[in-house]
Amino acid sequence: MLNEALRYVEQNRERFLEEYKEFLRIPSVSTDEAHRPDIQRAAAWVADQLQQIGMERVEIYPTPRHPIVYGEWLKAGSARPTVLIYGHYDVQPADPLEEWQSPPFEPTIRGENIYARGASDMKGQVMLTLKALEALAQTGGLPIHVKVLIEGEEEIGSPSLEAFLRSHQEMLRCDFSLNPDAGMLGADLPTITYGLRGLAYFELRVYGPAQDLHSGVYGGAVHNPAQALVELLAGMHDAKGRVTLPGFYDAVRPLSAEERAELARLPLDEAFFLQQTGAPALYGEAGYTVVERVGARPTLDINGLKAGFINSGAKTVLPAMALAKISMRLVPDQDPQEVHQQLRRYLEERAPATIRWELIAMHGSRPTISRRDTPWVRALSQAMEAVYGRKPYFRREGGSIPVVAQLQDILGVESVITGFGLPDDNLHAPNEKQNLPNWYRGIETILRFLTVLGEANV
Repeated sequence: MLNEALRYVEQNRERFLEEYKEFLRIPSVSTDEAHRPDIQRAAAWVADQLQQIGMERVEIYPTPRHPIVYGEWLKAGSARPTVLIYGHYDVQPADPLEEWQSPPFEPTIRGENIYARGASDMKGQVMLTLKALEALAQTGGLPIHVKVLIEGEEEIGSPSLEAFLRSHQEMLRCDFSLNPDAGMLGADLPTITYGLRGLAYFELRVYGPAQDLHSGVYGGAVHNPAQALVELLAGMHDAKGRVTLPGFYDAVRPLSAEERAELARLPLDEAFFLQQTGAPALYGEAGYTVVERVGARPTLDINGLKAGFINSGAKTVLPAMALAKISMRLVPDQDPQEVHQQLRRYLEERAPATIRWELIAMHGSRPTISRRDTPWVRALSQAMEAVYGRKPYFRREGGSIPVVAQLQDILGVESVITGFGLPDDNLHAPNEKQNLPNWYRGIETILRFLTVLGEANV
């Protein structure tokens, strides 16, 4: 069956690519109401793909914003496991358009890459997964039970997804989830992501006088809110790069020696990060490698500052209000609500009586971590080694994928997180791309992964 499926992929390479291009031509930008018809068209296109594969119970579920597409195939036999495959069909806006070398919604091949918005994030990953399912379905049937859930709101924070998961728990019941919304460390470096940092995002406002004041007349008499704000912000880290909020590290799960050794395998040294960032030197919490700091340690960052006069020229103003955007990346077992209270306690202890402050919690998601010894992870590792000729790297991703925590909380299942995009794919930026040789290898990897699970009879 495996060889037949591989031959099917080879025989249909060009058709797969043309259908991939069709998908990319739909400008399914979820944040723009002007693209609502395109969102509907993309949902219908995905549903049609599922039906052509042979999935059953294919349905487009309306939500308060954008629809969710679902389909299933449950004919593998009672002893076979069930996977819930997650993906999203929505994309980021293409702006700034003038920086694209080719139109963002007219997929263009240059060299070994295909360029278009969504080529990597995440239409490319959705398509390669669907094509792996098709190859198996058309050459003997899927080896395990499969459920597919493709949403249209991921790029705007998935506001409708949690309610959908809670109201359809029985329909979505599964043994594990496959989420190909991550990526690889390099074209020949297969990667499995087993940890994701969570997020806590805040807006801090500091108020002083009732209105902006002349700094010559009132400077020295009134505490400048901008000055007070930057002093508060500066105190949130110590000289060793550690966050100073009370109790911030109390719940942080320590890294074991075995896990530190596994992370040390990653081919991501300081030179790599310097090259990727263009920074003159690296910075971070003392006592940890840069790989550990970006994936397995919590952070607090200032994402934006606003105060007083910031246009060209000069204006001697003492501002009435100063504002900062603050984000924290969280690791197991931190909780967004707990760090909210830790930040509030810090401000209560440190803020001077000469100002008043307001803290607004804007967004939060829990960190997640999955076991690396499950049958699903072992099967994916075996499939990757067969395709790439080397064992995969295990990494803890610094970013957040909220659906992974939601699936843990609501359905009680872990996610196998992978993907076949590359670090230079320009996600959310102009000239987004997907490496096509790796895209085809992704099809083979998912195909082999499902086959291994079927043969193992997990």
